[in-house]
Amino acid sequence: MTGVPASAAGGSSSARRTGPRGTSGAAQEPAGRTNAGSAVERGAAERAATDRGTTDQGTTDQGTTGRGSAERGSTEGGAAGRGGKIAAAAVNQASVWNVANLLTMLRLLLVPAFVALMLGNGGYDPAWRSFAWAAFAIAMITDLFDGHLARTYNLVTDFGKIADPIADKAIMGAALICLSALGDLPWWVTSVILGRELGITVLRFVVIRYGVIPASRGGKLKTLTQGIAVGMYVLALTGPLATLRFWVMAAAVVLTVATGLDYVKQAIVLRRRGIAERRAALKETEA
Repeated sequence: MTGVPASAAGGSSSARRTGPRGTSGAAQEPAGRTNAGSAVERGAAERAATDRGTTDQGTTDQGTTGRGSAERGSTEGGAAGRGGKIAAAAVNQASVWNVANLLTMLRLLLVPAFVALMLGNGGYDPAWRSFAWAAFAIAMITDLFDGHLARTYNLVTDFGKIADPIADKAIMGAALICLSALGDLPWWVTSVILGRELGITVLRFVVIRYGVIPASRGGKLKTLTQGIAVGMYVLALTGPLATLRFWVMAAAVVLTVATGLDYVKQAIVLRRRGIAERRAALKETEA
């Protein structure tokens, strides 16, 4: 043992010293790599967490934005719906001012003008009577055109349904009353014609719950005959034309009574049918 060279002993000692250092270094390298890997992984995890947070925030923002857009869309849609209803109401209101209704309004305005002309200068001046006849003729012509225009061009309105028959009865009633007041036409004729017109109008409203009584050909012929007869009486006619207007008025009175009775018959049938249909519907509901 004492004979071992110092160099060998030193080498052995060096080897022993080197061995542990090498082992220690070799052991430290994986740890360094592990620590570095852990740092990288932690950094990646942090970045991933950050990205997830950003993504979540973006998603939240998108959700908030989406809800906000939906709410704005809903609000805008509601506003648009309300605006559409208002616009539709404005259109319906504006539709009252159509050609057919304007002609009806003109006929209503002609009523006081006709009375003033008819009674002008004592009511027997041929010139004033001629002007009154012109006003009456215009009223009768507009009566034919406004109904035709309303039906042809779909201009039927609630105002027209109410104002048109009122204008018809007003101009005809004004002419008959003026003629009777001046002694040109017997009062019983005026009473029969006006009584029939007012009675049928009331009857239409009474049975309207069961249906509408349509205008018949006889009713249209009656209106035309009445217009011609009254127009001939408005004019200061003499001779054969004065005799002719008597017979035309007689035909108008006959048509007035006949068509009035026909309308009463239609109203009775319409009412019975409506009552029968309601009873049948009630029985089906109870069954």
